[in-house]
Amino acid sequence: MKAPPRLQTLVDEGLIDTVVRQLMSGKEAMVYVVRCGDETRCAKIYKEANNRSFRQAVDYTENRKVKNSRQARAMAKGSKFGRQAQEAAWQSAEVDALYRLAAAGVRVPQPYNFFDGVLLMELVTDADGDAAPRLNDVAFTPEQAKAHHATLIGEVVRMLCAGVVHGDLSEFNILLAHSGEDGSEAFPVIIDLPQAVDAAGNNHAQRMLMRDVANLRDFFGQFAPALKRTAYGPEIWSLYQAGLLDIDTPLTGQYTPAPGAVDLASVMREIDDARDEDAARRERMAQ
Repeated sequence: MKAPPRLQTLVDEGLIDTVVRQLMSGKEAMVYVVRCGDETRCAKIYKEANNRSFRQAVDYTENRKVKNSRQARAMAKGSKFGRQAQEAAWQSAEVDALYRLAAAGVRVPQPYNFFDGVLLMELVTDADGDAAPRLNDVAFTPEQAKAHHATLIGEVVRMLCAGVVHGDLSEFNILLAHSGEDGSEAFPVIIDLPQAVDAAGNNHAQRMLMRDVANLRDFFGQFAPALKRTAYGPEIWSLYQAGLLDIDTPLTGQYTPAPGAVDLASVMREIDDARDEDAARRERMAQ
């Protein structure tokens, strides 16, 4: 197919040889299958801020580091330069998270290059070598659901130990890849990380981790109902806060809060819901 304008620059630079087809178009980006020499990869083109539908970006960008103080001041003022800097920081956040998590042993696509707002990375494939499906497109036996849930809880822990919370983890941004000579080994690969947050530096990190883990529980609980009774989220976070969490820490899936402890996650959810309702009311009044 003809290369889209945003990819033509990469073709001209020799980073891409040909564009094979569009793979998907989501709320954040469009993804294309491309050929780079003998390898098939994917190219993720980030949408401009005014063309995407992702909400509550301010929660995700809290305390993110920028290159210099000038950029930080411009971003705070909301100037044109500041908006451009904020957009660049949003896009590069996924690249940084991919390298950071890959180094920590988390199963994420291998990044290769980031050029002019386009991320070149590994194409995650299924047993036939085609683009791997998302979890929401796959049905599981109870045993498979339990196994994949356990794997992903381990990935959440590994990410947290690396200081990262995905922030939008669900069955829609996890791929089911295959490996082995006969392609029989299936394993989940986590994608879509531009909204990843620093666990220690973002005040919303706990709430986001709780939601990520709850999403995994609810999805796999459809196939293995016993998972719906687990409480890995608060267990993981309490161990993390106490400095007792590492990638080998045994988890039970059970959690009993200390007497008189405040459920901070619930309080934060109530605050966020109230804020969203107020924003919606203001929007209706302005129409």
